[in-house]
Formats: sequence, C-alpha cells, structure tokens
Amino acid sequence: MPHSALPIGTLLAAPRPAFTATEAEGLARAHFGQDGRALPLTSERDQNFRLVTGHGEFVLKIANAAEPRGVTEFQTLALLHLEDRAPSLPVPRVGRTLEGAPWAELPSGNLLRLLTWVGGEPLWRARGGAAQRRAIGRCLGGITAALADFAHPAADYELLWDIRHAARLRPLLPAIPDARTAVLAGQVIDRFDAEAAPRLADLPWQVVHNDMNSHNIMVDPADPSLVTGVIDFGDMVRTARACDLAIAGSYQLEPGDPAGSLADLVAGYHEANPLQPSEIEILPELVAARMVATIAIASSRAAQQPENAPYILRNLPAAAAGLEALTALAPGAAAASLARAVGEA
Repeated sequence: MPHSALPIGTLLAAPRPAFTATEAEGLARAHFGQDGRALPLTSERDQNFRLVTGHGEFVLKIANAAEPRGVTEFQTLALLHLEDRAPSLPVPRVGRTLEGAPWAELPSGNLLRLLTWVGGEPLWRARGGAAQRRAIGRCLGGITAALADFAHPAADYELLWDIRHAARLRPLLPAIPDARTAVLAGQVIDRFDAEAAPRLADLPWQVVHNDMNSHNIMVDPADPSLVTGVIDFGDMVRTARACDLAIAGSYQLEPGDPAGSLADLVAGYHEANPLQPSEIEILPELVAARMVATIAIASSRAAQQPENAPYILRNLPAAAAGLEALTALAPGAAAASLARAVGEA
C-alpha cells in the first residue's frame, strides 16, 4: 500500500526493529569492528543503541525495514555533505564499516549505521532564554545554509511530518483527546489550506533537517546558551526552507510571549542564513501547522502503540499550550514582530 494511502503513513505505522542489546553488540563488532556495550535509546521509527567502547561512544542505528533504502542512504549522504561543507557544525559524523562503506545491509533488510555520539545536555532539560533561542537559530541557519547545494533522488519522499502536508492531518483530528484543542487544530488547518499552502511553491526549497525539537538539540550544561550538537537527521526531506525554521519555532515558542520568543529564534537564524520577506510573513502559520501535526500525529500513534506512548506524547502538552497562545494573537501581529526582529538583527 502506498505511503500516503494510510492515515498516518505506512512508515509511521510500521513496528520498530526489535534486536536485543546483545545482538546489537555483535552487529557493531562484525560490521564496524567496534567492541562495546549497547544501551537502548528511545526512537520513533528506527531502533537505536548507545554504544560505549573503550575509545569513545557511538550511536548504532538500525533502520526500519519499511523505510525505503534510498531514504536512509539520503540521510547518511547528507551528513557526509555537512562534514565536507561545514566541518565545524556540531552534527554526528558517519562511521565506516570494515569494508569502508557508510552503512551495512543486514539479512533482515535493515540498514545498519554507526554515528559518533554527540555530547551535551538535551535542550528539554536545560531550557534557557533569548540568548539560547538565538543560538539555536544560528545553528539551524548554519546547517540549512550548508545543505543548500545538496540533492538526492530520495529527498522528495512523502513524510507526514513535513508541514506542507498539513491538510492530510484532518483524518487524525478526532484522535485528539481535548475537544477544544481538536477544534482549534481544525481551524488552523482551514487557514493553512486557504492562506499558506498556495504560497509555499513560491518560497525557497531545499533539503532540510526537518525535526529541530528539544530532544534533538544538545547544549552545554555549564552554559545552556551554547549549542553543542544537533542529532536525529531521520526526518530530512526536501521542502520549503521556511518549514524547517517553523518546526524549530514550534518547540521554542513560549506561551507567555509567543511573538517575542519566535522573534529571538528567527533573528538568530537570519544572522546565519538570511530569510526572504515572504518566508518571514508566512512563518507563524507554518509554526501553528507544525503544532497541529505534533498534536494530531502523537494522539493517533499513542493510541496505536501504547507501549511507546510516553515517548510519542512527550511534546504534546507544550504544543497544545503554544498553539493556544499563538492563535490568540491578532492577525499579522506575530509576522510583524518577526520582521522587526530581523530588521534589528
């Protein structure tokens, strides 16, 4: 069945790989020559292990067998591109197999990869203020700028987490447990269809990270305004560039000051990767659409995978509060605030 034929997509509905830690240790040894202890990590679609060895730590990634091979290759080659174009960016490095390849194909059909471990404190444990938001914006802007000339045949695959597909979230709205949030989500999608979707094609498009959430950003515990790493390139896709920034915005927005907190992030991004006025104008609508995606997809998937529900639902409360605050602003107020911030950056 095609990916888009299912309400939440074949890939999002497919069970994750289920290798044991002992099996993972054997795979790391056999394919990468790395002897270590494998510790399970949480993940949405793949199966990941933290591999602790005597000479460093790594992430052993076992791709979901439902993931098209080209998509996993695309994500890996993008990391290699970043290493070549901007080696100072704090992103994982790709390990090589004993044969010198960037991945190994398992008999089960899964692709196996080894990435360097990125140190630091997860952002959700060390949330800061304006300086931190600006730093996150600068870091994301640097990554996006470095990816501007990267292309791959699999980059245009369909992923429901891509904001441009927000209209496809409608069948999931009944799964949202809070009636008020469900109604608000429907209104956001209506506005997206009428106002944002027709303008996306005229914006700059490129390959982007597409998942700059607070679990994928690492900061220095001693100075939380310093970004030490960005992880999880598993949702990479080619889409409107502004969608990527909007995803980061949906997680950085503070309900007590939605316009101001967004402005901090956007100002930092603009320093590293200048935005067009049309991108700034549409950004609040894209942020709201991403919040709806977080709420709707999480609600639907948690009902289907109760054993993984805590991980799936981790961003839902913040998304609901942020959506309420953002949509309560006067029309155009957030975009005007972002335009002023960029002018002052």
